[in-house]
Amino acid sequence: MHHVRSIFLAGFVCLLASCGSETPKARPIGEAFAGPAALPLRTDLTSRSETVATLKHGERLEVLQVRRRFFKVRNMGGTEGWVDGRNLLSSQQMAGIQQTRSKAAAMPSQGKAMVYDALNVHTEPNRQSPSPFQIPPGGSAEVLARLLTPRVPYHSALAGIVPPPPPRSRKTKSKNRKTGKSSSAEEQKPEVPPPPMPPGPKLPGDWRELSRSELPEDGKPSVKMDDWTLVRMPDKKAGWVLTRMLVMAIPDEVAHYAEGKRITSYFPLGEVVDEDKKKNHWLWTTLSHSLEDYDFDSFRVFIYNVRRHRYETAYIEREVKGYYPVQLKTVQVTEGRKTFDQPGFTLITENDEGQCFRRTFVFQGYRVRMVRKDAVEKPVSPLNEFTAPASSPPPPPPPSASLWSRIKSLVTR
Repeated sequence: MHHVRSIFLAGFVCLLASCGSETPKARPIGEAFAGPAALPLRTDLTSRSETVATLKHGERLEVLQVRRRFFKVRNMGGTEGWVDGRNLLSSQQMAGIQQTRSKAAAMPSQGKAMVYDALNVHTEPNRQSPSPFQIPPGGSAEVLARLLTPRVPYHSALAGIVPPPPPRSRKTKSKNRKTGKSSSAEEQKPEVPPPPMPPGPKLPGDWRELSRSELPEDGKPSVKMDDWTLVRMPDKKAGWVLTRMLVMAIPDEVAHYAEGKRITSYFPLGEVVDEDKKKNHWLWTTLSHSLEDYDFDSFRVFIYNVRRHRYETAYIEREVKGYYPVQLKTVQVTEGRKTFDQPGFTLITENDEGQCFRRTFVFQGYRVRMVRKDAVEKPVSPLNEFTAPASSPPPPPPPSASLWSRIKSLVTR
């Protein structure tokens, strides 16, 4: 019995020793969520370090440490590692993704677009923002809206997380041998004056050429812009993609009439049968130049002529400023004493004075005519939070004076 009791006590002591040897977990300083569809969690800051886990989009993480733009995080399973802070999302951004999805579900489609290669779908209209979704090669998505944004660096919303300050070191006190009084280590240090200021560098020999301003004639710095499109995927997920990567899925026998212009929206207006083949009448909008602040500058209605077995233009307008959304609708037409419904469409255009009108057209047989024109406010992005990249700072203002002017003022001062 005494032998059994000794074994039990020895085991209990070992258990207590093993529990006491566990290192306590670091206290989190913030909360974050994985942005991309698959995010590697590494043992160190470098991309060549070992991957300890792969995080999925939306996975909740605890922020433990911050080093510049890198974050040490811990997932709910207790695995710790380092990730790039640009691939993390805040709780507000996660809520914004859900809000974008709900708003996009109610927006009218402007046509279906295809992609040839895999295309990343971003959470914000910025090249460096996280891309939790992807359109596969040969896949498609519905076009909803278009936005022009400056190409600026992406700043994570978690940049406000500041690591806690290091603990203060205790000041050691020592007794002075002569006086016998205690003094701190800082008081014992002799006062040494700072070193003299070194002389400034000399101006280069071509400083006059370097001082010339390289700003354009209007005095504003040139900022590169990106054209983004809000898309809705077949599974109802929504996000932003670069517009130039999309190809509208209108049939090729109609698309070749675009003559190099970008097709921005298209809609079927009706159907006819030609030798057991079904052919649609089409409405489309096109844009001649990219990076414009309007969505189309021309719209056109194609009809399929059964007798000639080809497409022909029934109506066209060029040199307009048009905006989304373009919508199909049923229009009531009165002829004589009869009122009947006909297929039609509405679109918004802007005149030379900057006033916008919603124009309603009716499609009767092979004829297209405008039946109504209503003044409206200029359309804005239905997603107000994306009128500009929320996480990116505005472009810097132009300098007020050239380098030569500033040197001259310093010399004459």
